[in-house]
Amino acid sequence: MRWLRPLGSTGIQVSALGLGTVKLGRNEAVKYPDSFTVPDDAGAARLLALARELGINLLDTAPAYGNSEQRLGRLLAGERRHWVICSKVGEEFEQGRSRFDFSPEHARDSVLRSLRRLRTDVLDIVLVHSDGDDLGIINRMGTLEALAQLKREGLLRAFGMSTKTVAGGLAAARACDVVMLTYNLQQPEELPVLDACAHLQCGALVKKALASGHLLPTAGTAAGPAASGLLQASMALALAHPGTSATIVGTINPAHLQANVAAARSALAPVTDPGESG
Repeated sequence: MRWLRPLGSTGIQVSALGLGTVKLGRNEAVKYPDSFTVPDDAGAARLLALARELGINLLDTAPAYGNSEQRLGRLLAGERRHWVICSKVGEEFEQGRSRFDFSPEHARDSVLRSLRRLRTDVLDIVLVHSDGDDLGIINRMGTLEALAQLKREGLLRAFGMSTKTVAGGLAAARACDVVMLTYNLQQPEELPVLDACAHLQCGALVKKALASGHLLPTAGTAAGPAASGLLQASMALALAHPGTSATIVGTINPAHLQANVAAARSALAPVTDPGESG
C-alpha cells in the first residue's frame, strides 16, 4: 500500500499519516492522559520540519485549537505548497470552553478567517467540527451547503465533516467529499462509516487512532514491547481498511512522531513470503 494516497475522489494526495496540531495551540480543557506545555516557535518549527522530512504532508488544525492556525500561518511561510491543510468550522474555544455555531454565515466567516490566519488563498480541506448532533447539523443547519458554495468559489478544495456518530458518518459520506471519524482498538463502532467511504469514494480521515493517547503508556512510563505492539496494531487497524485515506495523530514529541511514522510505514509494507527470499 502506498504512503501517498488519494483522498477519495477529490484529486488530493495525502500522506498515510497526518499530524494533528491541537498541541501547538492549546493545552487547556484537552482529553490527553498527560499534561503538556505548548512548544515555542522554535520547537514547533523543528517538529514541522521533522514531519516533512519523514514524508508527512497533511496537517490538521481548527479554530478550536487555540492559536494553532495563527502559528501555522507564520511557521509555514514560504512552504505552503508542501502541505495539505485541513481546518474546520463550527466550534470556537473561548475562555476555556467550547462554543458551537453551525450557521452558514458563521461557516463563511470562519473560512475567511482561517484563510487569513493560515496566510493562504485556499484551504485544502474544511470540515464541520460536530458537537455530536451530526444528523441535525447535516439536515437542518445548512453548514455543508455553505461549504459547498465556498468550494465553488475556489476558497477550498474539499469539504466534509468530523462526525461523532455512525448515523452521522454515513450521512456525511453521502453528502461530502471527506469524513473524519473515530476508529481504534477500543472504539471500532464506526467501521460501517469506513465501509461507506470506500464504496462511495469519499475521503476518510481516521481520528483518535490511539484513543487520544489512552491506548499507550503515559509519559512517565517506559515504552516497551507492549507499547510498541499497541502502536503497531493501532496503525495497522486504521490503515488496513481500503476506505482509509489517512490517519491523524497529534504529537509535539519528536520521538513519538518518528515512532508513529515508522509504525504507519510498517503497517503499509507488503508482507513478504519467506519462500520468496533468495
